[in-house]
Amino acid sequence: MQGVELMMPNKTDVLPFLSNSSGSPERYALATVMFGASENAYLQEFKVGPLPITAASVVMPYTYTNTRSGDGKIPVVNPDAEDYGNFNLRTMKEAEDVTKRLWNLTIDDGLQVPLAFAAPLTVTEGRAVMWQGFNAPVTSIYDTISLLPLGLYMRTDITGRDSSKWRVTGWVYDNEFYPELDDFRKIIADPQFKPLGANLDEPWAHTNKHGDALPLDDNPPPASIQPHDARFAVDETESYVTWMDFSFYASTTRDNGLRLYDIRYKGKRIMYELGLDEAIAHYAGIDPVQSGICYFDSMSGFGPTMISLVKGYDCPAYSHYSNVTTTTGETTFTQKDALCMFEIDKGFPIQRHSWAGHTTVTKNIAFNVRAIYTIGNYDYMTTYQFHLDGSIEVDVRASGYISSAFYAQNEDYGFKIHDSLSGSLHDHVITFKADFDILGEKNSFQKIAIQPTTEKYKWSGGKSINTMKAVKSFIENEDDAKINWAPNGGAMYAVVNKDKKNPYGELPGYRIVPASGVAYLTVQDSNITQNAGHHTTHHLYVTRQKDNETYAAGAYNSLTPEDPQVDFNKYFNSESLVQEDVVVWFNLGMHHMPHTGDLPNTVFSTAHSSMLIEPLNYLLGDPSQASSQQVLIKTTDGKPEITTYGAKNTTCPIDLAQLNPDLSNYSNSISVLKYPYDGSKPDRY
Repeated sequence: MQGVELMMPNKTDVLPFLSNSSGSPERYALATVMFGASENAYLQEFKVGPLPITAASVVMPYTYTNTRSGDGKIPVVNPDAEDYGNFNLRTMKEAEDVTKRLWNLTIDDGLQVPLAFAAPLTVTEGRAVMWQGFNAPVTSIYDTISLLPLGLYMRTDITGRDSSKWRVTGWVYDNEFYPELDDFRKIIADPQFKPLGANLDEPWAHTNKHGDALPLDDNPPPASIQPHDARFAVDETESYVTWMDFSFYASTTRDNGLRLYDIRYKGKRIMYELGLDEAIAHYAGIDPVQSGICYFDSMSGFGPTMISLVKGYDCPAYSHYSNVTTTTGETTFTQKDALCMFEIDKGFPIQRHSWAGHTTVTKNIAFNVRAIYTIGNYDYMTTYQFHLDGSIEVDVRASGYISSAFYAQNEDYGFKIHDSLSGSLHDHVITFKADFDILGEKNSFQKIAIQPTTEKYKWSGGKSINTMKAVKSFIENEDDAKINWAPNGGAMYAVVNKDKKNPYGELPGYRIVPASGVAYLTVQDSNITQNAGHHTTHHLYVTRQKDNETYAAGAYNSLTPEDPQVDFNKYFNSESLVQEDVVVWFNLGMHHMPHTGDLPNTVFSTAHSSMLIEPLNYLLGDPSQASSQQVLIKTTDGKPEITTYGAKNTTCPIDLAQLNPDLSNYSNSISVLKYPYDGSKPDRY
């Protein structure tokens, strides 16, 4: 049993319930089972229910959301992790004269096991081939393994279940290929041969405090506090959250982690669903491991990799913290403090203006919902931030240890960042789903292009005026709904309702606009992703909502990339997008070429991408003006006259626990290895 969880009901079944026109929909469980005893191992998902289990409940293969035809069986070509580990140990033992010559290391000296490997596994003409790289041993408490490549790579053919037939089919060192180990032995036997060096687990790779002391750094820094009771409400039983004019339900899934449902603003639903679908990291390099890596992180599962948040560091100590329960294998576990919610002053006003003798300013208070996923070497911080102007910001930051490369001949794929280390060039693409319902389910997708133009006006005396104008149109068909952001930000896109114009004749809606850098995959026709990564080729997509088009990618897409569980391209079939229930899929991400500042860890401040979802002609004014947290200052007679609007001043002492949180009860995180994934055995606690 790989996992089991409660299935989300279909939107078409939920909407009548939300409108109080029917009872709650039937619920089912989704169970994922690994069949590993047969010659051809496979995964299969099953729908179980209705729940609770009765004599009427049934178990049936679940293929409803798959674009892959058939009975839902997904081949697993490398199910024998233990046998493969033993095969590697035997091979490394046979090669210990080589490893001793190169680095003075053998298995007995602690040479790192398991080896680093390209993922997903390559299957060519029916042969399962894996490239692996040797790494130096981790000798510290730190998670430095991805910083310790040694520059020797081994190709293995692991086709079939009989490990006695597996074999090593080649070696690479210093960008030279050797069909047999003996071929390489002849090279290193030459007294003139000089090894290229090694990356060792030393202080440069450790995340403890080091470096010159910063002036006054030991003094308490400024900190956010919550001087009164929380100004938001959380119903833990219903997972229901309200803040100011916003409300929503929060949920987590095994594959995709935190998702928000039934997002309402001023009592009206603006989105049925908002959540992360997939995070892909596609690498490049001169060596066969880095050039063969594309991580599909939902395979490990975002839910099981949600970590316990550190109070006062990951989130303000005064945050509301919630536990998250997920199932891995046949075990249900609860991750303590895996979700935080908090208000914070953004540090700049949401509105201000000064004019003769007057100044008005409104505080910019935002509400945040945050989770952090630690998947292998990377930590992804995902934040949904709600603003007083009715906008929602979707924000992703990345930290952790880079997946690095050996430096030799890697100049075209990364900077040399340490003695024998290269930063490995890669793209992060993080895909989100946003199912909009603007004043109902029937919406359209509007484009407003800002274009240069030359015009003659009645008042211009026959002279041509070089200017610009807005050209309004609609994306009317799915065939035209794979979109890249315009150069110079020269186009706006919004989900609008053409049937419900505002009092001024404009179309109410919500605009989607990058709030910081975004990215799609540089490699448009990847040999690795094949048909499994079609959701990563553009910035933005729009489709008509369908219950069986649940996610942009399947969690097991990387197992059969030529015919994946979900091929996103198959969602586009020429259907109309005019006043239909439309779904927007957008990509956040970054092109990452690690530099010396990425050691020991990449920092959240630069590895950052975000999208803003903001009202467009949806309201009749700026709703933040309703906030009491504003001031009017008149200075017409030289003496300030201050007008406030009922905001209460802080009168009670500050709880110092907000500034000095007790971390003695912190429950450390569970981090799951990307590949091979064994969900029943988290690699560390």
